[in-house]
Amino acid sequence: MIRTLLPAYAAGRESTRDLTDPTLFAAERREVADALPARRAEYATVRRLARSCLADLGVPPAALVRDVHGAPRWPAGTVGSLTHCRGYRAAAVARSRDADGVGIDAEPCAPLPSRVLAGVTSAAERAHLAELGARRPDVPWCQVLFSAKEAYYKVWYPAMGSWLGFDDAEVVLEPSGDHGTFTVRPVSGGARRARRADAAFDPVATGFPALPGRWTAGTGLVVTAIAAPAGSLPRRAQAGRTATGTLRCAQ
Repeated sequence: MIRTLLPAYAAGRESTRDLTDPTLFAAERREVADALPARRAEYATVRRLARSCLADLGVPPAALVRDVHGAPRWPAGTVGSLTHCRGYRAAAVARSRDADGVGIDAEPCAPLPSRVLAGVTSAAERAHLAELGARRPDVPWCQVLFSAKEAYYKVWYPAMGSWLGFDDAEVVLEPSGDHGTFTVRPVSGGARRARRADAAFDPVATGFPALPGRWTAGTGLVVTAIAAPAGSLPRRAQAGRTATGTLRCAQ
């Protein structure tokens, strides 16, 4: 599934179960030493998948430890992304000469609770979802939109070094059966940002572009992917800035 969503220059691996006895580096073992067994299993599985992706690109295995915000650190000369949800784990990696960033996300193929939906979408997005739902009620459009924002953040954060709120980006989805494309763009004036300490931060002013991506839904899953070609992103224009109420990052 993940391979069909990525460009040819990116490597992708996935699994519908936790892999048996994946080897971890010492630094990785320390990160999950106190975690529950299920968390250790998913952590180890996505890293084994990621190292398989690195091998596909001719890159030696390396420890994939997390930064202070939970995002995995990739070996020099590579960019990548990890995702996991119930019944699915995946990794995607590309060389930095080919891509400035890669973001993937997987979610259960089910509608979002109304309270959650209101918290992660704008009024324009909810109108967009209603229109799509009238045309294709069999697709969990709200989950596709949520997943697309997660994938976008996984490209944004390594490039910009800052966090992004759900109302700092808007998604437009394009359907084609049980798969399709989407575009995510940064927006100014998010209602929730106005109540935060960094209200003056304008995602649009960073010059970070709208990015296209691909999605698929089926077998109980929604999966999304974005790859930003090399030279397409600004680099850490807002390094060090943080915010609350943001998209997830920890893998």
